[in-house]
Amino acid sequence: MTNHNPAPWSDRQGQYLAFIYAYTTIHRQAPAERDIERFFRVPAPSAHTMIKALEQQGFIRRQAGVARSIQLLVPCEQLPILRQVE
Repeated sequence: MTNHNPAPWSDRQGQYLAFIYAYTTIHRQAPAERDIERFFRVPAPSAHTMIKALEQQGFIRRQAGVARSIQLLVPCEQLPILRQVE
C-alpha cells in the first residue's frame, strides 16, 4: 500500500485548510493567525509562513491589513478530516 496524497497540497497544508474551514464554520468568521498558532502549537512565524504559502498557491485569499479575512478557495468536499494535534 502506498501513501499517496492525490490532493494538490501537502498533508500539513491540508490540515491547515481543514482547520480554516472548521473554524469558519463553527465561529462564522475566519480564524486569526493567533487561532492557527494555538491549534497547531506553532510559533507565529511558522503560522504566518504557512498562510502565505497557502495564499501563493491559490488555496486561500486574504485582504491585506484586514483581520480575519482568510477565505478558503478550495471546495470543502476535497478537504481532509481535521486531526487533533498531538
